[in-house]
Amino acid sequence: MTTRQFTAAQASAEVYALGEGPVWDPGRQRLLWVDIDAGAVHEGRLDPATGAVAATTAHTFGGTVGGTAGGTVGGTVGAVAVSAGGELVVAEREVLTRVDTAGRRTELARVLPPGAPSRLNDGAVDPAGRFLIGSMALDDREGQEVLVRLDGTTCVRLDDDLTLSNGLAWSPAGDRMYSIDSTPHVVWERDYDPATGRTGPRRELFRLTGGMPDGMCADAEGNLWIAVFGGGRVECRDPGGRLLATVEVGAPNVTCPAFAGPDLDVLVITTSTEGVDLAEHPGSGHLFTARVGVRGLATPYWVPPRS
Repeated sequence: MTTRQFTAAQASAEVYALGEGPVWDPGRQRLLWVDIDAGAVHEGRLDPATGAVAATTAHTFGGTVGGTAGGTVGGTVGAVAVSAGGELVVAEREVLTRVDTAGRRTELARVLPPGAPSRLNDGAVDPAGRFLIGSMALDDREGQEVLVRLDGTTCVRLDDDLTLSNGLAWSPAGDRMYSIDSTPHVVWERDYDPATGRTGPRRELFRLTGGMPDGMCADAEGNLWIAVFGGGRVECRDPGGRLLATVEVGAPNVTCPAFAGPDLDVLVITTSTEGVDLAEHPGSGHLFTARVGVRGLATPYWVPPRS
């Protein structure tokens, strides 16, 4: 079988130091993404015809929870998800924060202990609307990071032996969950019960080479689209690990893909400037988009806990 080849086009004028975690919000026809090191959640408009993304609003985090977004910068933001009503759940450095539509912030749950040499990283919403989030080491420790599921305001631990918890995705039926530990280059699989959130034993699905697997999403056919950090590409693989397609990106440090647009047929890709010679790779830090001939699997809305 021939591997399909695509090339992504630069889609944003703005540059993000560590762009990550694009999320399509169909109810408001907007795209959300984060700049991790800037501690910011961005939102913008996607032009489905051209694939261009126009940034409209930025919310910065890192100050005292209980105020409003847009205050002190200084923390990190690993991931964001949105509810049907427009509320956000934001993964700050150690805690999960709820942000209402007026920008007011309240702490939902503490995931990491204060001052831990770790930070929250990639997250995603499961088929029933629960938010999952993982952590990554900020030092040379290995095998001590977590992946947790937020049930209401309680964190249920799924893994505690990771080093750099990253991309998350589910099968179209919601009965299989995929997750990445970037440092060992592993994509994991486990059975998943959307009704309860219960998981089966974790098993290795495959390993990537030629770069580090980072963010991930699934398409409507059940295939996985994986950003290859350091490899300048997104790979599409079936659940057996067979390479189906490659999207070349004009930046080496590709961080995360997501399907967006009214028809979920535009692949949005975030990138990073970290450790990159911008004279050699001027596209780094921009958003990119590509049409890859398939539609994405819709991301469920986050279901906030009742107040």
